[in-house]
Amino acid sequence: MRQMTRWMTVVWLPLWLAFLVGCPAGSPPATNGGTGTGAATNKETGGNAGVKRVIFLNNTDSPCWDACRAGLFEGEKEFDLPSAKLKVAWESNNGTAQGQIEKLRQFGSQSDIAAIAISVIQADNVAIIDEMKNLQKKGVKIITVDGDVNRVTFPDARPVYIGTDNVVGGRVLVTAAKELLKAKGIEKGGYVQFAGFTDNDNARSRMDGVKEAMGEGFVEKDRMPDETDRTKARDNVRNALNHEGLVSLFGIWSYNAPAIAEVVTEKKVRDKLIVATFDAEAGAIEDMTNGKIDVMVVQDPYGMGREAARLLKAMVTGDDATVKEMVPKLGEKDGDIFTTGLKVVIPDKDSPLKAEMFDPKVVNFMTLSQFKDWLKKYDLSSS
Repeated sequence: MRQMTRWMTVVWLPLWLAFLVGCPAGSPPATNGGTGTGAATNKETGGNAGVKRVIFLNNTDSPCWDACRAGLFEGEKEFDLPSAKLKVAWESNNGTAQGQIEKLRQFGSQSDIAAIAISVIQADNVAIIDEMKNLQKKGVKIITVDGDVNRVTFPDARPVYIGTDNVVGGRVLVTAAKELLKAKGIEKGGYVQFAGFTDNDNARSRMDGVKEAMGEGFVEKDRMPDETDRTKARDNVRNALNHEGLVSLFGIWSYNAPAIAEVVTEKKVRDKLIVATFDAEAGAIEDMTNGKIDVMVVQDPYGMGREAARLLKAMVTGDDATVKEMVPKLGEKDGDIFTTGLKVVIPDKDSPLKAEMFDPKVVNFMTLSQFKDWLKKYDLSSS
């Protein structure tokens, strides 16, 4: 009996293990709300055959995307994507152009993808553009969100961009910075801008907006890319401080804000510089609370995610009325942009900035406490 038991164990155990390992075959399924790279399973789609994914692909993993992700899933519910047999999914890029290229190629091999919203990491990267066009040829609807392609060179890479008018965003940041400099009696000097990539559309547009609005009295000493490397972001700030006559530092991507705040505090030059930044990571919010950041121009990533879900559903289902409502001048010059709002966030005390300094049609002006209340309303830690 003992020998028979041993024989059954030897024969059946490997077969049983092989069965477990072999199921299911193919790509790993998406998990945790659709954050994987594989096709959606019947379990995830509620057992409904024919459910297809609407994917959001970001440019790099950062807390600033939390709000966009929340908006995307809220949009799925609000605009009832399941009624059209659609399911949203979130995909994070690794902060490289090659990462986005590989993701897009993977999507091209998966038959359950109906639409993609992508924050393009490099506006002029031909390989990314080619993969976007290849997906469109297969019937996949594609829009850009937050980070666009070069619209002049590649007008047919996508029909619509959702996000900030980044040139305007740069100008708004400078409106605040120049008022802060004026309050210190500073009318000229140098400045440096920091971003992940200087050839990324949103970064380049913001930096161009800053340079245009700063005018001739202020000199751009450098634009310093860090390729989304947080250590390099801090090192860039340390190197930038070697420039003479600096009066302001501009953080263009979300993680540049805490990098600047950390280094200017470390080097004991905080009182000599205006620190003006985009976005509001949790670390940046804490830094402003502690007096290390003078102003933040905060985009609306929550709205970007929500509107992406709305537009992509309309494009997939042929709802031309909704497309027309969102982008009424589509097909005309500059009619391919759906802009979302901006917030100017200032410290609770002792800021010379006032709401009347900004265009209320563009800017929602608020104190840090008011902004924290807004985050709490949507259960967010950053934006």
